[in-house]
Amino acid sequence: MSILKPGPARLAALVALTGFTSVLLGALGAHALKDTLLARGTTAAWETAAHYQLAHALASLAALAWSAAAPDHALALRRIAGWWLLGAWLFAGSIYVLALGGSRFLGPVTPLGGLALLTGWTRLTVLAFKLGRNPAPPPAG
Repeated sequence: MSILKPGPARLAALVALTGFTSVLLGALGAHALKDTLLARGTTAAWETAAHYQLAHALASLAALAWSAAAPDHALALRRIAGWWLLGAWLFAGSIYVLALGGSRFLGPVTPLGGLALLTGWTRLTVLAFKLGRNPAPPPAG
């Protein structure tokens, strides 16, 4: 099972791990790694990575919750969350490594992560327009 076709339980675990690591790495950057990041001039990059990672963990959590309430669109929503998680790890992960002086080989990974994030947002936009054209019928009752 790939990250782009995750089941709900695996997706929930990935969302939790992504949120957890964004908070952990944000705190490390603000405290334990503060002097290193200041010396390298990469504090802002580290903070950007942590913010994007946390924002997309939360967006993925929202998509997961929405997928539970919308079975007809659950797979599409889980795939959107998968794109966001993939993008968050590639984008933020490469920035974390680069901020600490890691190999410049990872430089091209950052925009690939950004493209994955944008893919998730594009797919959500398409789904929203699709839902706007075909509103769900009112509940029977």
